[in-house]
Amino acid sequence: MAGEWTPINLGAVCSKIGSGATPRGGSDVYLESGPFALIRSQNVYNDGFHHDGLAHIGEKHATELDGVEVLKDDVLLNITGDSVARACQVDPRVLPARVNQHVAIIRPDSERLDPRFLRYFLVSPEMQAKLLSWAGSGGTRNALTKGMIESFDVPAPKDIEEQRAIAHILGTLDDKIELNRRMNETLEAITRALFKSWFVDFDPVRAKAEGRDPGPPQPLADLFPGSFEDSELGEIPRGWEVKSLDEIARFLNGLALQKYPPTETRSLPVIKIAQLRTGNTQGADQASADLDQDYVVADGDVLFSWSGSLECVLWAGGRGALNQHLFKVTSTTYPKWLYYLWIHQHLAEFRHIAASKATTMGHIQRHHLSGAKAVIPGFDLLTAADRHFGPLIDSIPRLLVQSRHLGVVRDELLPKLVSGAVRIENPEAFLGRRA
Repeated sequence: MAGEWTPINLGAVCSKIGSGATPRGGSDVYLESGPFALIRSQNVYNDGFHHDGLAHIGEKHATELDGVEVLKDDVLLNITGDSVARACQVDPRVLPARVNQHVAIIRPDSERLDPRFLRYFLVSPEMQAKLLSWAGSGGTRNALTKGMIESFDVPAPKDIEEQRAIAHILGTLDDKIELNRRMNETLEAITRALFKSWFVDFDPVRAKAEGRDPGPPQPLADLFPGSFEDSELGEIPRGWEVKSLDEIARFLNGLALQKYPPTETRSLPVIKIAQLRTGNTQGADQASADLDQDYVVADGDVLFSWSGSLECVLWAGGRGALNQHLFKVTSTTYPKWLYYLWIHQHLAEFRHIAASKATTMGHIQRHHLSGAKAVIPGFDLLTAADRHFGPLIDSIPRLLVQSRHLGVVRDELLPKLVSGAVRIENPEAFLGRRA
């Protein structure tokens, strides 16, 4: 039978509760890469550790922060500012690491309070509401103090094995989500590298022209020409064409959706640039569901933001309504991977154009799509290449959708498990079966 639950005081069971500092010299001493990571609030999210924006410091500045060394399994809690109360565990791949003054390290005795159980307790809806309330009660700036953290009582199973079993269930879901994320990173990198080699750098054609092995397997290699011809872009493979991005795909701009308010019973979340960045529609505005189907976004669609933060993504956040400032990119002639990857080839150039605009929000215009050129192979090669690129590109949103569904299951289970509403019978046997 499951055992009793008891309040566990963090101050009594933690060997470390404390925040760090900014190294002397501030951001001027940050490195793009280095021997020590410096974890800041932008790396700490409730859904896990985010690597974007991770700073690094050298040994000299890390030594100054030896008192806030981050260890494996440490729980990190944002304690100031707009990100206050966000919590996660450190990704061991970034160690050795230090934290700055906006992040607290919480290091419980793992034989009395499982660190992963603590992490899930802190991100539960009930505890997040409490943390945000406490953080906003002390002044104009949201803040959680060391004293507040030390005073936390964590209701938890007295049996450490039950804590670990709860953490194992939730952690397994998060581990699969993280595995999917890494798989997608790999798939994107492989797909882009292969596309660039074949259709931008023309490596197989150059190899054939020089009498070398072209690389791709037979009979695919036979479909690459062995010579070049002149074009407006210079030399391109013989028989291939130069086309503009807006010739190979339709770029449909979204609607000003405030003109299409939702009804009481039928609505769609509005997909704006913010939703494009997060990959989901949590907290999104709502619009009427009675839109022309062209303006309804579905999983797997290619979305391209042409203003603000220029991004091109394979959408996997569920059905939604296409807002202005976003293109839905489609084609009835060419495969999705071709126009998706050619957009990415021009993305750096588009961002440079947008950054040079003397306006509050940089953007590109349709003539920039016309000016952006793509080199298109012949029909037979395109058809054969589709058998390689199509499954790779299709698997990316499929994994993202799977992760979205796993996240829903985790979010439904989490408050029930960490509150004791759902119990695990015989946790030692449960863990033993999964060892």
